[in-house]
Amino acid sequence: MRILITGGAGFIGSHLTDRLVADGHQITILDSLATGRMENLSAHLGDESVTFIEGSILDLALLDGLIKETEHVFHLAAAVGVFNIVNHPLDSLMTNIRGTENVLESSHKYSKPVFVTSSSEVYGKNTSDSLKETDDRILGAPVKLRWSYSEAKAIDESLTHAYHLEKSLVTRTVRFFNTVGPRQLGSY
Repeated sequence: MRILITGGAGFIGSHLTDRLVADGHQITILDSLATGRMENLSAHLGDESVTFIEGSILDLALLDGLIKETEHVFHLAAAVGVFNIVNHPLDSLMTNIRGTENVLESSHKYSKPVFVTSSSEVYGKNTSDSLKETDDRILGAPVKLRWSYSEAKAIDESLTHAYHLEKSLVTRTVRFFNTVGPRQLGSY
């Protein structure tokens, strides 16, 4: 299967690449290298089953062409890290919202299933011991830029759900909680 991974040079994306290559898939990675690193993909340098393209999910023409040529999309690209979000709020919001909208628009255009990653941050300050996807979100004030990541990821989920309901796009969404492991940058 031909698979596109946005954010494939990142911590989670590079591990997904390892797994999908091991399963025999052809992988195209689109990554801006803002937080992803080529060294995360060192095991695949020279591997004919992996194609790396440095670029942004904000480049709709590039993204559209890549999605047209794939069979499935794993959308992991995002602006991440509290320091990054607080210091570059507009860029972060545009990447996380417009970028996801671009992925969904092109995936719908070519009828490609898409897997969208979200975050436990959508729950905000909810202190429940057991959280469901339908639980309420408890957030701080919108002027506290720390919450813009949570807002953006919630909008991503809403966009994904709307594309599924109104346009019959095959979608899956997962909310990652605090993940740790090899290749993760220490600043996160």
